[in-house]
Amino acid sequence: MILPQNFEQKIGFAQLREMLESMCLSPLGRQFVAKMVFQTKHDQLHKLLLQTDEFRFLLHSGADFPSQHYHDVNPQLVRASLPGAYLDVAAFFAVKMSLRTIRQALTFFTQAAEDLYPTLRLLGIGVQVDRNLLAALDKVVDDEGLVRDDASPLLRQLRQELITRQGLLRKQIAGILRHAKHEGWIPGDAEPTIRGGRLVLPVVAEHKRRVKGLIHDESASGQTVYIEPEAVFELNNDIKDLENAYQRELIRILTALTDQLRPHIPDLRKAYQYLGLIDFIRAKARLALRLEATLPILHPRPQMLWKQVRHPLLYLTFLGHAKDDPREVVPLDIELTPEQRILLISGPNAGGKSVSMKTVGLVQYMLQCGLLIPAGEGSEAGMFDDIFLDIGDEQSLENDLSTYSSHLLSMKQFVTLAGKRSLVLIDEFGTGTEPALGGAIAEAVLEQLNRARSFGVITTHYTNLKNYAERTPGIVNGAMRYDPEQLQPLYRLEIGKPGSSFAIEIARKIGLPKQLVERATQLVGKDKIRYDRLLEGLEKEKSDLEARTAEAAKAERRLKKAAQEYQDLKKYLDDTTLEVLREAKQKAKLLLRDTNQQIEATIQEIRLGQADKDRTKEARGKLDTFVREKLQIEPPKPKATRELAEAGTLKAGDKVALIGQEGYGELMSVKGKTAEVSFGGMKTIVKISQLEKLTRSEIREREKESARRAPAQYAGFDTTGKMSSFSPTLDLRGERAEDALTKITAYVDDAVMLGVPEIKILHGRGNGVLRQVVRDYLHRTRQVASVADEHADRGGDGATIAVLK
Repeated sequence: MILPQNFEQKIGFAQLREMLESMCLSPLGRQFVAKMVFQTKHDQLHKLLLQTDEFRFLLHSGADFPSQHYHDVNPQLVRASLPGAYLDVAAFFAVKMSLRTIRQALTFFTQAAEDLYPTLRLLGIGVQVDRNLLAALDKVVDDEGLVRDDASPLLRQLRQELITRQGLLRKQIAGILRHAKHEGWIPGDAEPTIRGGRLVLPVVAEHKRRVKGLIHDESASGQTVYIEPEAVFELNNDIKDLENAYQRELIRILTALTDQLRPHIPDLRKAYQYLGLIDFIRAKARLALRLEATLPILHPRPQMLWKQVRHPLLYLTFLGHAKDDPREVVPLDIELTPEQRILLISGPNAGGKSVSMKTVGLVQYMLQCGLLIPAGEGSEAGMFDDIFLDIGDEQSLENDLSTYSSHLLSMKQFVTLAGKRSLVLIDEFGTGTEPALGGAIAEAVLEQLNRARSFGVITTHYTNLKNYAERTPGIVNGAMRYDPEQLQPLYRLEIGKPGSSFAIEIARKIGLPKQLVERATQLVGKDKIRYDRLLEGLEKEKSDLEARTAEAAKAERRLKKAAQEYQDLKKYLDDTTLEVLREAKQKAKLLLRDTNQQIEATIQEIRLGQADKDRTKEARGKLDTFVREKLQIEPPKPKATRELAEAGTLKAGDKVALIGQEGYGELMSVKGKTAEVSFGGMKTIVKISQLEKLTRSEIREREKESARRAPAQYAGFDTTGKMSSFSPTLDLRGERAEDALTKITAYVDDAVMLGVPEIKILHGRGNGVLRQVVRDYLHRTRQVASVADEHADRGGDGATIAVLK
């Protein structure tokens, strides 16, 4: 049971319902939004939430799910069910395209992995779209909503004859028009027009006797008359006869097609019920994405363990004004359990008490209507059979009720109807009458609700209720945090202690005369002042502690950052030192090589001069020993690859090179101790120990070196042969998106290399996926100067023309 009757308007759910309606693609989905009701059965609600969560994942993943042609054709199905009736071309187009959408949706879920959308897949059980019916519809109506020329042989013949006769008519009328313009009977800028379905000429009224023919109409001013020339009477009559025959044949075709559709109407109604349900679930998923909503753990018993829950409407409001409004929704942590069922929230005015209570009511109602809720991961939620709300001024002149009387009537209903599966929401409990009496009645009502083991969130300023909650099991105090120094609310809910209204403190801080503040202090009593000051002191201490904790956390983060920078610097210095030593030893080896050549030459001269061979051999041996022991050159160490391989952090996309080789490639994948690397478009398997990871600077150096050798490398490239086999048109029709992207990438590269000024890509219309893939790639490519549709006579938006720079 939901009370009052205007609960949705009071809590704000009516606005969410309107948002859902606007997110639907068709009236079919909006009908489901209107029927959305509060659920009390756990299994049914859990299924609804799973459907929405699975569709949320589908949208978030960017999967290619059909999002067009969600047509409501139920009125057309009613008409088609009447014997002898027929649907027009527009109706058949809507039926055809929407049935195609239904079939695509069913295929999407059946072809997806079994563990992805199990609940959504079940919705399609029993839904059928007959292939033969779709083929029959497609034979008559094309994807643009026009009748096909080959819908029947007679229709084709009639259309061809019509085109022929209309061509003759235009030719004859053009000759008559030229002659009449030359004679001055018709204005120079005039053109033939249609009157009564006949082609006529606009003749100046004073020359109407000079043009033989039939007058069909005249202009409003009477200065122009519209004459059908006598010479084209027969042609116009023939065309009219052909048009009538064409229309009769078209009606015959549409009638036959309607007869073919009529037996499928029961299956079609079920299919369109499915389409509307998919539209509805899609709208709920879109709303969940906007709210950053999640699926909580759902329990059949009443409870709330919500983490970081936000008020949906406030969140969307601040989200839409983020630039103009620096404020943001402060999330709440709400906990209601069988041991802690009723939360009594107190605190200063405008501190967020009512918003917290409304958040609980709205979010719980959202949940039990099958919507995901804006709460953090790991939240748990339960189910209630009733939600009772008392909020705002319900004064009624018709029923002679004061505000307090209306509150008492609500309390009467609550204590009578509330049970252990009820959620009671009361704002400003006990107000509207004398505080002492109002507080006493409120305490009695609270005691009864607690005795009934009801759950609830109640806001109040009354101290007696705070004291009652403090000493009564099942009820817990909650306080809205407030900064007493700045006199600003913090909008944070803290469960476990009561809050103060800070009335005396606020009066003193805003400058109310001192004698008035002191008199108010005397009137309220020392105990109340001591109580509020104690709460104020606790609030200050908590704020100071939070500030110190935040500062300590910030200092710890700075320390960790400095330590990481030190480690990175140390590693850089170690790597740099080894690199410098390696380069120095390499230079020394080169120098010794030159020196060794000189020594060899000297030894050769000595040998030719008949020197002592043993002494020569001994000298060379000493030299070799020195080079081997003192100047041994270490192989270059890969900068990070081996360490990364041992740590298992090599990833696809890293730039690597074979040790000792000049070029470099891209790491495609890692499997155990081997890796797949692409070198210049050729993939090969190499051991990780043979690779070194390159930095950006090393890649630039290798590219410069490669550029210097480029002329020699491409000396044998057959440009003439490549140009002779190159076609300026690439046909991608029927390709999958991934394969099409691979082909167009290679094709554009060849076109740029060969200097082709313009290319044409055929992708067809279809559902627009291939066209989107092609144009997204062309827009990202720097060598492409412009992208446009082909001429309408040569394919229109079914082909793309790209001009290259």
